[in-house]
Amino acid sequence: TVEDANPDELALWVPRIVDRLRQLPQLADVASDLQNGGLQVFVDIDRATASRFGITPAAVDNALYNAFGQRLVSTIFTQTNQYRVVLEVKPEFQLGPEALAQIYVSAANPGTSSAPAAGPTASASGGNASAALAAPGAGVSTSSAAPVSQQASQQVPLTAIARITEHATPLLVNHIGQFPSATISFNLASGASLGDAVKEIEKVQQEINLPASAQIQFQGAAAAFRGSLANELWLILAAIITMYIVLGVLYESYIHPITILSTLPSAGVGALLALMISRHDLGVIAIIGIVLLIGIVKKNAIMMIDFALDAERKEGKPPREAIYQACLLRFRPIMMTTMAALLAALPLMLGWGVGSELRHPLGITMVGGLIVSQVLTLFTTPVIYLAFDRLARRVEQRRGRKEKPGSAPMPGD
Repeated sequence: TVEDANPDELALWVPRIVDRLRQLPQLADVASDLQNGGLQVFVDIDRATASRFGITPAAVDNALYNAFGQRLVSTIFTQTNQYRVVLEVKPEFQLGPEALAQIYVSAANPGTSSAPAAGPTASASGGNASAALAAPGAGVSTSSAAPVSQQASQQVPLTAIARITEHATPLLVNHIGQFPSATISFNLASGASLGDAVKEIEKVQQEINLPASAQIQFQGAAAAFRGSLANELWLILAAIITMYIVLGVLYESYIHPITILSTLPSAGVGALLALMISRHDLGVIAIIGIVLLIGIVKKNAIMMIDFALDAERKEGKPPREAIYQACLLRFRPIMMTTMAALLAALPLMLGWGVGSELRHPLGITMVGGLIVSQVLTLFTTPVIYLAFDRLARRVEQRRGRKEKPGSAPMPGD
């Protein structure tokens, strides 16, 4: 959307922007709603000539309103109702700019008045009134003192005191925030992404050097895309923090939730690699796929770590033996759940038909993230589990040394 306080500058720059955008290979069907297909008539008053006749701009305004508007001239009151008398010119004298040549204006100076001309005749019937031109050469007359003049001897043609010109004008003028605006619409070319299109449009905006009064704003899908890029990092970070809090409450530990969340980087790398290989942009749908992938991938580490902790606490096994047994016994459930999620994402990635372009990034991020995380987490999760277990034991030993008996005075000493 292009906004400008000056409508003339808007009409000048919007066609230039449209022509420049049509040259971009990422865009197709570029069009604008600013169409200068209308016709506008300007009446420029010759003030020197009008002053010689004693005609004021208000008199010209009254004459134009009488010719093309509806003038309330009287009200008829009866015992049961009241009727408003409206004066108007016959429709055949309002069909085009040619009607301006038949309009007469009352002159205040009788000595310089033109030849007599017939004035409008009015008739009332059933509460409606109409004014018609008495002859083809006659016109609507008025004076500065009254809406309708009755002095036909003081009529001056409008063309004698004004110059009538025609100019092109927009058929429709839209406004956004009380400023005139024009909307430029476009479609994406085959194989182009919305991110690439937005970048190219921003480059064009910098190259054409718009005036300071003009502003370009994105609307619709382009605006949503730019907003998502600004908030995507906070969205993913909020999801990770929420999972850490829930896992910490579940396992009553600060360390093991980090072990579970260590599976997420591999899933993110796999999703980004899949998008790069398939030449898809990191858009809103792809970000939704990554958030969905975060919830699916962490279940691999949960299944192993939950079994290992249970073996340590209930069976008294050492950490190395507990995580080794968890990897052996939970390998089949991990593969089954991963394959189920992977096969469910394949139709999203390989589907076709209406709306398939919208679902492709979602399926691609899920498939790429699941494959890479499945290969890596089976080897990295046990290593990280043992490393954090050693770290936790060292922290507990340091706490135990500080809290040895005798380090503080006993009660009663």
